Amino acid sequence: MSNQSTKTRNQILKAAWQLLESNQGNGVRMSDIAKQACVSRQALYLHFETRSDLLLATTLYLDEMKGIEERLAPSRAATDGVTRLTAFIDAWTSYIPEIYGVARALMILQETDSAAAEAWNGRMLAVRHGCAAAIHALDRDGQLSAAYTAEQATDMLWMLLSVRSWEQLTQNSKWTQSEYVSHIQSLAHQAFVQ
Repeated sequence: MSNQSTKTRNQILKAAWQLLESNQGNGVRMSDIAKQACVSRQALYLHFETRSDLLLATTLYLDEMKGIEERLAPSRAATDGVTRLTAFIDAWTSYIPEIYGVARALMILQETDSAAAEAWNGRMLAVRHGCAAAIHALDRDGQLSAAYTAEQATDMLWMLLSVRSWEQLTQNSKWTQSEYVSHIQSLAHQAFVQ
């Protein structure tokens, strides 16, 4: 991809990110994104054939700009299950506030917009994959609580770490971010570590 093409693609992704965040769930059309990015609709469609492609690419762009791979590195490098669980929870729970605007928009849009649903579901499956890796590391070490199968523990951790749970506790119940992280870490260890 040429430098100009990469620059245009990034302009489009940044515009989509800004519009999703500022519109908080109100429809964001391809024409709105093209206008925000100062490109023609034709240029937008040259980079992204469908709205689904654009929304998914926007979530991946957000991850790249916010350094999600670096944040997850300690979890992935952990040599034991407890450390991996702790590091994954720390990485994800500290990331949620930074992506909440886009996450909230996609959660609202997914009710009526299949492209938004596809983008949101894809990203949440990635979170589930991280949950599964942490739980399987516990299981491998013989430290997974006997109360759960690995699959059940993965599902429970995924639910515990959902953006909706974070939203309920920090936005609606007014927990501080540090209270949220501390209590989620404690609850996860009590529930899943033998």
